Amino acid sequence: MPRMPASLRDSGVIAKRNLINIKRNPDWLLEGTVQPIMFVLLFAFVFGGSLGGERYREFLIAGIFVQTVAFNSSFTVIGLANDLQRGIVERFRALPMSRVAVLLGRTSSDLAVSVLTVVIMSVCGLLVGWRLRGDFTDVVLAYLVLLLFSFAMSWVGAFIGLIARSVEVAQSAGLLWLFPVTFISSAFVSAEAMPTPLRVFAQWNPITVNADLLRELFGNPVRVGMPAPTSWPAEHALLYAVGSSVLIVLIFVPLAVGRYRKVASR
Repeated sequence: MPRMPASLRDSGVIAKRNLINIKRNPDWLLEGTVQPIMFVLLFAFVFGGSLGGERYREFLIAGIFVQTVAFNSSFTVIGLANDLQRGIVERFRALPMSRVAVLLGRTSSDLAVSVLTVVIMSVCGLLVGWRLRGDFTDVVLAYLVLLLFSFAMSWVGAFIGLIARSVEVAQSAGLLWLFPVTFISSAFVSAEAMPTPLRVFAQWNPITVNADLLRELFGNPVRVGMPAPTSWPAEHALLYAVGSSVLIVLIFVPLAVGRYRKVASR
């Protein structure tokens, strides 16, 4: 069988195996569903009154979407670290299968989890007052850009999971760096209100640009109580959002595959 179709077939088998594991352990989905719902309720009803009320709730949901799919990369981190610790990777290594299949299967199954999470978050957003005011094609494009970003982040998670020494380390490493990256952005508040160094970082942060692009495509407020941004990423949001996701994939796929080969050859 040609190499590419064989790799895709093997990846499909691994992805199916990972999804079956989630079906047998549904508590794994709690972090990916309950946590973002808690963030929506907390920011919408606890802080939302002083940040813009109903208008802020529409501003908020796109940021929660982007934060959630970024945090879902922790599934990839923990899943790979767990397979390494339990010796599952050694079993895969003994099989006549593509080296890339284990990683692509893992990132693909985690992308499926992100799709489910986005559906749940969309329903939750509608319940708290969020509305889709953009054209149908814009809304579809928004979801596709979001899932591309999710796929890119899962490859970052794959690399972290392969360099973690244990599942316990992976749990911390998979989330520790995400908190400052997601909060120093316009996911929850306008970046223009931040001090200059943080504002510059936030303006070029892919999470900011993805969140603002989703707001624009959904027809939601891009800024609440702050002037519109004038940075290059903001003025070329679609190009930057898609380009940054593709760049992340191009950087971390070789890193993850190279690390996997080193781990599997031990």
